[in-house]
Amino acid sequence: MRLLEVGAGLCAAALVVGALAAPAQAGTAPGSPAGQPSEPTAEALVAQDLRGAGWGLKDTGKTARFRGLAAVSRSTAWVAGSQGTVLRTMDGGRSWQDVSPPGAVAEGLELRDIEAFDARRAVALSIGEGEASRVLRTEDGGATWTETFRNPDPRAFYDCLTFFDARHGLAMSDPVDGRFRILSTDDGGRNWRVLPASGMPEALPGEAGFAASGQCLVSAGPRDVWLATGGGASARVLHSADRGLTWRVAESTVPAGDPARGVFALAFRDRTRGLAVGGDYRTGQASPQAAAVSSDGGRSWRQAAAPPPAYRSGAAWFPYSRGTALAVGPTGTDVTTDGGRSWRPLEPGSFDTVDCAADTGCWAAGEKGRVARLERR
Repeated sequence: MRLLEVGAGLCAAALVVGALAAPAQAGTAPGSPAGQPSEPTAEALVAQDLRGAGWGLKDTGKTARFRGLAAVSRSTAWVAGSQGTVLRTMDGGRSWQDVSPPGAVAEGLELRDIEAFDARRAVALSIGEGEASRVLRTEDGGATWTETFRNPDPRAFYDCLTFFDARHGLAMSDPVDGRFRILSTDDGGRNWRVLPASGMPEALPGEAGFAASGQCLVSAGPRDVWLATGGGASARVLHSADRGLTWRVAESTVPAGDPARGVFALAFRDRTRGLAVGGDYRTGQASPQAAAVSSDGGRSWRQAAAPPPAYRSGAAWFPYSRGTALAVGPTGTDVTTDGGRSWRPLEPGSFDTVDCAADTGCWAAGEKGRVARLERR
């Protein structure tokens, strides 16, 4: 969206989730040196009642605002943000490497999304009108970067990236000629092409995506992808089951009708179960009904019975749990254990985005260089 700076208890009640990134206390692994504890398996931790879980802040040494986040594992994560900044950790956040693309830093690009395949390969998106929207790719842990796309159309403004696998991915732009524009790659982000607009429904007047957390375009499985909107008369979710060639649209229950309101983030656990969060990003503005849930792949949406108390810009599911997810925003973090029908406060503190890795390592990132990992205290 043409808004370059979108504004920015776990109740200790039997939260049964997958393994959180935390020091293991499960004895000694076979073959390990005596006295050295092993890390419990995800399967074992699924059955644990993780009371008192919360964010453990990790000192990045930076002041950039990180709206792009890719959780690779409990130990490895990438963040991308303002002034072309990209950081990577491979030791659980104890130390961070500044792997920023030199050109992005020099031009002060706004990096709002990053998708990482592992500790060495990542694709980052910078936002803005015309040539400010770019895609950058690294294959060597950020030692070098290649610009693989620079937007030639001054009417386009790219907001988010998503990848189905290590080869196939999409990026989305705000509407051009009345329809959202989709960019596609089938070689891991090395080359991109604009998909035909014929399969995209018409956009509403004023409708756009929010480049707030890298989660306005998300995928699940090999072909399904969803696009979140706001700014129009209604906040909508578009779904494609063929990697962006054709789309169908549904209205969410999240309030819109204003350029500052709508769905800011989506999270799909699989091709049927999804969450939508958002609201009004302006400080001090109420955001009632700021969460919705779908059980049919985004064809229909139901308002959360007990939504988060304020605007939320990011959401993520816990792996290995049937109904547990997190939502983050400038005023705090909330948790659901019933698939998004009701949300409870976890803790205060500002974050813009959240992501959980397959090994259940969960990370959050936001303003003033804030990055954290979810841990047991």
